[in-house]
Amino acid sequence: MPASQTLVVSLPDPQLRQRIRNFPDVRYVAWDLSTPPPEAHIDVVVLPYLSSMRPIHALTQVSSRLVQSPALGFDGIAALLPAGVTFANGVGVHETATAELALTHVLMAQREMHRMYRDQMRGRWETEDRFVPGLADREVFVVGYGGVGREIVRRLEPFGPRLSAFASRRHIADDGRQLGSTGDLIAALPSADVVILAVPLTERTRGMVDRGFLSRMSDNALLVNVSRGPVAVTADLVGEIGRLRFALDVTDPEPLPANHPLWSAPGVAITPHAAAGSRAMGPRMVALVESQVSRLRTGEEPLHVVIRT
Repeated sequence: MPASQTLVVSLPDPQLRQRIRNFPDVRYVAWDLSTPPPEAHIDVVVLPYLSSMRPIHALTQVSSRLVQSPALGFDGIAALLPAGVTFANGVGVHETATAELALTHVLMAQREMHRMYRDQMRGRWETEDRFVPGLADREVFVVGYGGVGREIVRRLEPFGPRLSAFASRRHIADDGRQLGSTGDLIAALPSADVVILAVPLTERTRGMVDRGFLSRMSDNALLVNVSRGPVAVTADLVGEIGRLRFALDVTDPEPLPANHPLWSAPGVAITPHAAAGSRAMGPRMVALVESQVSRLRTGEEPLHVVIRT
Protein backbone atom coordinates (compact mmCIF):
# COMPACT_ATOMS: atom_id res chain seq x y z
CA MET A 1 0.00 0.00 0.00
CA PRO A 2 1.48 3.40 -0.89
CA ALA A 3 2.58 5.40 2.17
CA SER A 4 0.09 8.17 1.42
CA GLN A 5 -2.90 5.82 1.11
CA THR A 6 -5.16 5.25 4.09
CA LEU A 7 -6.56 1.78 4.69
CA VAL A 8 -10.23 1.92 5.74
CA VAL A 9 -11.40 -0.87 8.04
CA SER A 10 -15.00 -1.30 9.22
CA LEU A 11 -15.63 -2.91 12.61
CA PRO A 12 -19.05 -4.25 13.65
CA ASP A 13 -19.03 -3.35 17.35
CA PRO A 14 -17.43 -0.81 19.70
CA GLN A 15 -15.83 -3.48 21.88
CA LEU A 16 -13.68 -4.64 18.97
CA ARG A 17 -12.68 -1.04 18.22
CA GLN A 18 -11.64 -0.46 21.83
CA ARG A 19 -9.36 -3.48 21.78
CA ILE A 20 -7.79 -3.19 18.36
CA ARG A 21 -4.46 -1.53 17.79
CA ASN A 22 -4.09 1.79 16.00
CA PHE A 23 -1.87 1.56 12.94
CA PRO A 24 -0.38 4.43 10.94
CA ASP A 25 -2.45 5.11 7.84
CA VAL A 26 -5.39 2.98 9.03
CA ARG A 27 -8.79 4.51 9.70
CA TYR A 28 -11.54 2.59 11.44
CA VAL A 29 -15.25 3.12 10.82
CA ALA A 30 -18.26 1.51 12.48
CA TRP A 31 -20.52 -0.74 10.38
CA ASP A 32 -22.50 -3.81 11.43
CA LEU A 33 -24.21 -4.23 8.01
CA SER A 34 -27.64 -3.28 9.42
CA THR A 35 -27.39 0.25 7.98
CA PRO A 36 -26.07 1.70 4.72
CA PRO A 37 -22.25 1.60 4.63
CA PRO A 38 -20.52 4.71 5.98
CA GLU A 39 -18.33 4.89 2.85
CA ALA A 40 -18.53 3.64 -0.71
CA HIS A 41 -15.22 1.79 -0.45
CA ILE A 42 -14.02 -0.03 2.67
CA ASP A 43 -10.77 -1.95 2.30
CA VAL A 44 -11.46 -4.48 5.07
CA VAL A 45 -15.06 -5.26 6.08
CA VAL A 46 -15.15 -7.20 9.35
CA LEU A 47 -18.45 -9.00 9.61
CA PRO A 48 -20.49 -9.28 12.80
CA TYR A 49 -21.02 -12.75 14.19
CA LEU A 50 -24.05 -13.61 12.06
CA SER A 51 -27.08 -15.58 13.19
CA SER A 52 -28.50 -15.43 9.65
CA MET A 53 -27.09 -14.78 6.20
CA ARG A 54 -29.40 -11.86 5.44
CA PRO A 55 -26.88 -9.08 6.34
CA ILE A 56 -24.48 -10.43 3.70
CA HIS A 57 -26.63 -8.71 1.05
CA ALA A 58 -25.42 -5.34 2.39
CA LEU A 59 -22.01 -6.04 0.80
CA THR A 60 -23.50 -5.18 -2.59
CA GLN A 61 -23.51 -1.52 -1.43
CA VAL A 62 -19.75 -1.27 -0.94
CA SER A 63 -16.51 -2.20 -2.68
CA SER A 64 -13.80 -3.88 -0.64
CA ARG A 65 -10.46 -5.63 -0.77
CA LEU A 66 -11.27 -8.17 1.94
CA VAL A 67 -14.35 -9.36 3.82
CA GLN A 68 -13.29 -10.94 7.09
CA SER A 69 -15.71 -13.30 8.83
CA PRO A 70 -15.37 -14.15 12.53
CA ALA A 71 -16.83 -17.63 11.84
CA LEU A 72 -15.08 -20.77 10.63
CA GLY A 73 -18.04 -22.07 8.64
CA PHE A 74 -18.84 -20.47 5.31
CA ASP A 75 -21.37 -22.87 3.81
CA GLY A 76 -23.90 -21.08 1.61
CA ILE A 77 -22.08 -17.74 1.66
CA ALA A 78 -20.47 -17.87 -1.79
CA ALA A 79 -23.87 -17.70 -3.50
CA LEU A 80 -24.71 -14.48 -1.62
CA LEU A 81 -21.50 -12.53 -2.19
CA PRO A 82 -21.29 -9.86 -4.90
CA ALA A 83 -18.70 -10.19 -7.65
CA GLY A 84 -15.15 -9.23 -6.83
CA VAL A 85 -15.21 -10.11 -3.12
CA THR A 86 -12.32 -11.81 -1.36
CA PHE A 87 -13.67 -13.62 1.68
CA ALA A 88 -11.64 -14.97 4.61
CA ASN A 89 -12.96 -17.13 7.43
CA GLY A 90 -12.15 -16.98 11.14
CA VAL A 91 -9.32 -19.47 11.41
CA GLY A 92 -7.87 -19.43 14.93
CA VAL A 93 -10.91 -17.80 16.54
CA HIS A 94 -13.17 -20.71 17.52
CA GLU A 95 -11.26 -23.99 17.27
CA THR A 96 -10.25 -24.23 20.92
CA ALA A 97 -13.68 -23.23 22.24
CA THR A 98 -15.40 -25.75 19.97
CA ALA A 99 -13.02 -28.47 21.10
CA GLU A 100 -13.73 -27.58 24.73
CA LEU A 101 -17.46 -28.06 24.23
CA ALA A 102 -16.97 -31.32 22.35
CA LEU A 103 -14.85 -32.65 25.20
CA THR A 104 -17.42 -31.41 27.75
CA HIS A 105 -20.18 -33.32 25.96
CA VAL A 106 -18.08 -36.47 25.80
CA LEU A 107 -17.13 -36.35 29.48
CA MET A 108 -20.67 -35.53 30.59
CA ALA A 109 -22.03 -38.51 28.67
CA GLN A 110 -19.27 -41.01 29.41
CA ARG A 111 -19.33 -40.22 33.14
CA GLU A 112 -23.17 -40.05 33.20
CA MET A 113 -23.09 -36.58 34.75
CA HIS A 114 -26.59 -35.79 33.48
CA ARG A 115 -28.02 -38.69 35.50
CA MET A 116 -26.11 -37.66 38.62
CA TYR A 117 -27.23 -34.06 38.24
CA ARG A 118 -30.86 -35.21 38.07
CA ASP A 119 -30.25 -37.21 41.26
CA GLN A 120 -28.84 -34.09 42.91
CA MET A 121 -31.93 -32.07 41.98
CA ARG A 122 -34.07 -34.75 43.66
CA GLY A 123 -31.81 -34.83 46.70
CA ARG A 124 -30.96 -38.44 45.95
CA TRP A 125 -27.60 -40.02 46.85
CA GLU A 126 -27.26 -43.03 44.55
CA THR A 127 -25.44 -45.76 46.45
CA GLU A 128 -25.98 -48.56 43.98
CA ASP A 129 -22.74 -49.84 42.44
CA ARG A 130 -22.58 -48.43 38.93
CA PHE A 131 -19.65 -48.43 36.52
CA VAL A 132 -19.88 -45.75 33.86
CA PRO A 133 -18.25 -46.05 30.42
CA GLY A 134 -15.59 -43.36 31.02
CA LEU A 135 -13.01 -42.40 28.41
CA ALA A 136 -9.93 -44.45 29.28
CA ASP A 137 -9.43 -47.33 26.84
CA ARG A 138 -12.62 -46.43 24.93
CA GLU A 139 -12.60 -46.41 21.13
CA VAL A 140 -13.06 -42.75 20.08
CA PHE A 141 -13.36 -41.58 16.46
CA VAL A 142 -12.88 -37.94 15.43
CA VAL A 143 -14.37 -37.33 11.99
CA GLY A 144 -12.73 -34.33 10.34
CA TYR A 145 -9.16 -33.24 11.00
CA GLY A 146 -9.15 -29.53 10.31
CA GLY A 147 -8.46 -27.01 13.04
CA VAL A 148 -11.37 -28.15 15.22
CA GLY A 149 -10.67 -31.86 14.82
CA ARG A 150 -7.03 -31.41 15.74
CA GLU A 151 -7.90 -29.46 18.87
CA ILE A 152 -10.40 -32.13 19.90
CA VAL A 153 -7.79 -34.85 19.49
CA ARG A 154 -5.25 -32.87 21.53
CA ARG A 155 -7.71 -32.54 24.41
CA LEU A 156 -8.80 -36.17 24.30
CA GLU A 157 -5.31 -37.67 24.34
CA PRO A 158 -4.57 -37.18 28.09
CA PHE A 159 -7.72 -39.18 28.98
CA GLY A 160 -6.26 -42.33 27.45
CA PRO A 161 -8.82 -43.42 24.82
CA ARG A 162 -7.88 -45.33 21.68
CA LEU A 163 -8.09 -42.47 19.21
CA SER A 164 -8.67 -42.64 15.46
CA ALA A 165 -9.11 -39.66 13.15
CA PHE A 166 -10.74 -39.67 9.73
CA ALA A 167 -10.77 -37.35 6.72
CA SER A 168 -12.15 -37.60 3.19
CA ARG A 169 -9.17 -39.69 2.10
CA ARG A 170 -6.53 -41.83 3.75
CA HIS A 171 -3.29 -39.88 4.30
CA ILE A 172 -0.77 -38.74 6.90
CA ALA A 173 -1.53 -35.29 8.31
CA ASP A 174 1.24 -32.71 8.57
CA ASP A 175 1.49 -33.41 12.31
CA GLY A 176 2.26 -37.07 11.56
CA ARG A 177 -1.12 -38.55 12.47
CA GLN A 178 -2.42 -41.28 10.20
CA LEU A 179 -5.90 -40.40 8.97
CA GLY A 180 -8.39 -42.93 7.74
CA SER A 181 -10.73 -42.36 4.80
CA THR A 182 -14.51 -42.17 4.77
CA GLY A 183 -14.57 -45.80 3.71
CA ASP A 184 -12.32 -46.74 6.63
CA LEU A 185 -14.68 -44.89 8.99
CA ILE A 186 -17.78 -46.73 7.76
CA ALA A 187 -16.03 -50.10 8.06
CA ALA A 188 -14.78 -49.35 11.59
CA LEU A 189 -18.00 -47.83 13.01
CA PRO A 190 -19.14 -50.99 14.86
CA SER A 191 -16.08 -50.76 17.12
CA ALA A 192 -16.58 -47.10 18.12
CA ASP A 193 -17.71 -46.11 21.60
CA VAL A 194 -17.72 -42.39 20.73
CA VAL A 195 -17.93 -40.68 17.31
CA ILE A 196 -17.30 -36.92 17.18
CA LEU A 197 -18.28 -34.99 14.05
CA ALA A 198 -16.00 -32.02 13.26
CA VAL A 199 -16.42 -31.69 9.50
CA PRO A 200 -17.40 -28.63 7.45
CA LEU A 201 -20.79 -28.70 5.75
CA THR A 202 -20.24 -29.48 2.07
CA GLU A 203 -22.19 -31.41 -0.55
CA ARG A 204 -20.06 -34.43 0.41
CA THR A 205 -20.78 -34.21 4.13
CA ARG A 206 -24.43 -33.14 3.99
CA GLY A 207 -26.48 -36.05 5.29
CA MET A 208 -23.43 -38.30 5.75
CA VAL A 209 -24.77 -39.45 9.13
CA ASP A 210 -27.87 -41.22 7.92
CA ARG A 211 -29.72 -44.41 8.75
CA GLY A 212 -27.00 -46.57 7.23
CA PHE A 213 -24.23 -44.78 9.16
CA LEU A 214 -26.10 -44.94 12.47
CA SER A 215 -27.12 -48.58 12.01
CA ARG A 216 -23.46 -49.55 11.95
CA MET A 217 -22.79 -47.97 15.33
CA SER A 218 -22.90 -50.33 18.30
CA ASP A 219 -25.58 -50.19 20.98
CA ASN A 220 -25.12 -47.33 23.49
CA ALA A 221 -22.43 -45.64 21.40
CA LEU A 222 -22.28 -41.84 21.62
CA LEU A 223 -22.49 -39.50 18.61
CA VAL A 224 -21.33 -35.91 19.22
CA ASN A 225 -22.02 -33.24 16.59
CA VAL A 226 -20.15 -29.92 16.83
CA SER A 227 -19.98 -29.38 13.06
CA ARG A 228 -23.25 -28.44 11.33
CA GLY A 229 -26.77 -29.77 11.84
CA PRO A 230 -27.36 -30.97 8.26
CA VAL A 231 -24.33 -33.29 8.47
CA ALA A 232 -26.77 -35.63 10.25
CA VAL A 233 -30.24 -36.60 9.05
CA THR A 234 -32.46 -35.59 11.97
CA ALA A 235 -35.23 -38.10 11.26
CA ASP A 236 -32.64 -40.87 11.32
CA LEU A 237 -31.30 -39.65 14.68
CA VAL A 238 -34.84 -39.83 16.06
CA GLY A 239 -35.11 -43.38 14.75
CA GLU A 240 -32.16 -44.42 16.93
CA ILE A 241 -33.37 -42.85 20.21
CA GLY A 242 -32.90 -45.34 23.00
CA ARG A 243 -30.30 -47.45 21.20
CA LEU A 244 -27.68 -44.73 20.64
CA ARG A 245 -26.77 -41.64 22.68
CA PHE A 246 -26.47 -38.18 21.13
CA ALA A 247 -24.78 -34.93 22.18
CA LEU A 248 -25.79 -32.20 19.73
CA ASP A 249 -24.53 -28.64 19.66
CA VAL A 250 -26.05 -28.20 16.21
CA THR A 251 -29.32 -29.48 14.77
CA ASP A 252 -31.37 -29.44 11.59
CA PRO A 253 -33.55 -27.40 11.71
CA GLU A 254 -31.96 -24.92 14.05
CA PRO A 255 -33.39 -24.21 16.51
CA LEU A 256 -35.39 -27.38 16.95
CA PRO A 257 -39.15 -26.87 17.29
CA ALA A 258 -40.26 -26.78 20.92
CA ASN A 259 -42.08 -30.12 20.68
CA HIS A 260 -39.36 -32.00 18.82
CA PRO A 261 -38.73 -35.51 20.23
CA LEU A 262 -34.97 -34.94 20.57
CA TRP A 263 -35.52 -32.36 23.34
CA SER A 264 -36.77 -34.87 25.89
CA ALA A 265 -35.36 -38.13 24.56
CA PRO A 266 -33.36 -40.33 26.94
CA GLY A 267 -29.64 -40.28 26.23
CA VAL A 268 -29.77 -37.01 24.29
CA ALA A 269 -28.03 -33.77 25.33
CA ILE A 270 -28.57 -30.57 23.34
CA THR A 271 -26.71 -27.27 23.54
CA PRO A 272 -27.89 -24.24 21.49
CA HIS A 273 -25.03 -23.93 18.95
CA ALA A 274 -22.93 -22.73 21.87
CA ALA A 275 -19.49 -24.09 20.93
CA ALA A 276 -18.06 -20.68 20.03
CA GLY A 277 -19.52 -18.97 23.09
CA SER A 278 -16.28 -18.50 24.97
CA ARG A 279 -14.57 -15.31 26.12
CA ALA A 280 -11.51 -16.51 24.21
CA MET A 281 -13.25 -15.30 21.03
CA GLY A 282 -12.66 -11.57 21.67
CA PRO A 283 -8.85 -11.57 21.95
CA ARG A 284 -8.51 -14.09 19.14
CA MET A 285 -10.68 -12.02 16.81
CA VAL A 286 -8.61 -8.93 17.64
CA ALA A 287 -5.41 -10.82 16.78
CA LEU A 288 -6.88 -12.05 13.48
CA VAL A 289 -8.05 -8.60 12.35
CA GLU A 290 -4.76 -6.99 13.34
CA SER A 291 -2.86 -9.64 11.38
CA GLN A 292 -4.97 -9.08 8.26
CA VAL A 293 -4.68 -5.30 8.50
CA SER A 294 -0.90 -5.57 8.95
CA ARG A 295 -0.59 -7.75 5.88
CA LEU A 296 -2.67 -5.47 3.66
CA ARG A 297 -0.71 -2.40 4.85
CA THR A 298 2.53 -4.00 3.68
CA GLY A 299 1.16 -5.37 0.41
CA GLU A 300 0.94 -9.01 1.48
CA GLU A 301 -1.91 -11.33 0.65
CA PRO A 302 -4.48 -11.85 3.43
CA LEU A 303 -4.60 -15.15 5.28
CA HIS A 304 -7.35 -17.78 5.33
CA VAL A 305 -9.03 -16.77 2.07
CA VAL A 306 -11.70 -19.34 1.24
CA ILE A 307 -13.81 -17.58 -1.42
CA ARG A 308 -12.96 -15.29 -4.34
CA THR A 309 -15.93 -14.20 -6.42
